[in-house]
Amino acid sequence: MELQVVLPDESPAMPVRTLVDLARAAEDLGYTTAWLPDHVLPPGEYGRTFGGVYEPLVTIGHLTAVTNRLRFGTSVLVVPLRDPFVLAKQVATLHELSGGRVTLGVGVGWNMPEFDAVGADYPHRGAVTDDALALLSHLFAGGVAPYRGSRFSYEQGVFAPVPEGSVPIMVGGNSDAALRRAARFGDVWQGIPADPGTFAERVRTLAELSAGRDVVPALRIGWDGSTPVERVADAAVAYREAGAAQLAVHFGEHRGTAERMAALAAALAGR
Repeated sequence: MELQVVLPDESPAMPVRTLVDLARAAEDLGYTTAWLPDHVLPPGEYGRTFGGVYEPLVTIGHLTAVTNRLRFGTSVLVVPLRDPFVLAKQVATLHELSGGRVTLGVGVGWNMPEFDAVGADYPHRGAVTDDALALLSHLFAGGVAPYRGSRFSYEQGVFAPVPEGSVPIMVGGNSDAALRRAARFGDVWQGIPADPGTFAERVRTLAELSAGRDVVPALRIGWDGSTPVERVADAAVAYREAGAAQLAVHFGEHRGTAERMAALAAALAGR
């Protein structure tokens, strides 16, 4: 099971250099991917509920330049808040500049006031996300004009850079709709279930919906050091046995994250 980290990006008071230091530490400790959260214009202060002080795609562009092996992704980028043509251009550019070390993690969003603030369509956010992902798939495959989708179309235009290989898509969420989206568009599904049994049930549902497509089951959890690291390691093993191929961990506030990353990596070594 791959061990991954969700970088802390919830505090405007955190020195931006901390993200660089933590990314490099994660790489040295053997973590395979570092994820960044996303909120554009939340209705409350950034903190425990709202992450994404630093815009994730811009931040990933910087972090890939100061690391060597570590992959980066968004967990998750709220697709309906963005223009999908610009998003495709940004992600394709990141893919090329990073040497293919970027995963686009997507979600539909959940906070209605944030959608209202930026003029986005909250009631139809799932359908908007699906249409955006269909457009991205077309553009990333080098698709040419004309393209006609139910929401996003173009009669003429040239897209570049066309990514060499594929840009992996991670779909986050526990709902049936999220699983259907992952089965249709995703390379990875990242859930946040309550227990290994629930996760195993979701993995079985994903396999049924995927109908032969290879979608990697993954999991995101949180650990802020308030419980013994051995308990977290035991839970990680239980989730691995339930089908998780990747485990992403958010380690709480930025102070102490490096130490907790090292503690969990050591606790899982050899297990």
